[in-house]
Amino acid sequence: MLAGCSTSAPAATVGSGNTDQKEMSIAVFNGWDEGVAASELWKAILDSKGYDVTLEAADVAPVYSGLSTGDYDLNLDVWLPVTHATYIKQYGDDISDLGVWNNQSSNRIAVNADAPIDSLDELAANADLFGNRIVGIEPGAGLTEATTNKVIPEYGLDKMEYLTSSTAAMLTELTAATKADENIVVTLWEPHWAYKKFDLKNLKDPKMALGGVEELHAYGKEDFAEDFPQAAEWIGDFTMDLDMLYDLEDAMFVKYDGQDYAPIVAKWITENQDYVDSLTA
Repeated sequence: MLAGCSTSAPAATVGSGNTDQKEMSIAVFNGWDEGVAASELWKAILDSKGYDVTLEAADVAPVYSGLSTGDYDLNLDVWLPVTHATYIKQYGDDISDLGVWNNQSSNRIAVNADAPIDSLDELAANADLFGNRIVGIEPGAGLTEATTNKVIPEYGLDKMEYLTSSTAAMLTELTAATKADENIVVTLWEPHWAYKKFDLKNLKDPKMALGGVEELHAYGKEDFAEDFPQAAEWIGDFTMDLDMLYDLEDAMFVKYDGQDYAPIVAKWITENQDYVDSLTA
């Protein structure tokens, strides 16, 4: 009697004493440049250690779904406790929290620095000065959810048009308004390089509709630490303060006008070698 069986080949490992799987996919939220920066940095670091890292851009909801099914291995841009709470409630049991790498972030409603108001509670009465518009980002973003469900009703902004499309479209509107010296209201967040490129101010949020300080977490697929025990340890210990993150974003998005970030990140690494070496010490 002949018996046939098929077995899948074991995944290739990094080697040289590192038993992590060699291939890793990092999902990157479209338009969320702090996540792009952190992901490009870790791709450069891990590739230099013998990994084969692929960055895959997607919208927020598909990233969480993909992490939960193991289609993606890692994401470095999970905002908690407020911004991505809905996604964590839905997918949290099927993904793994690897750690907090920044605890200085926040969601914002911003205007041009010379705008005639300073607080969200002044916006409704002065909506006409801003074209009766709030320019937002992606419909599926946690910031969009907070603006729709909290900011607009709590500050009586329901008569203003709330535009949601993409972060790129918001930045295009912001650029055009700046060139025309016009007032504009946008949904934004810190850290974002727009604060360095444009002269902006955040509107005060006395009702705390956008929540307080947010943490940036790294989340992996459920069994990330089993497939990548060494990388899980490195990423679990990863920290990056706002000053350093803004410096990296400045190099990638303000001083450079292109999409091939690898040489920009490589140069930044050489200028911050001690810090980068400490991430895998």
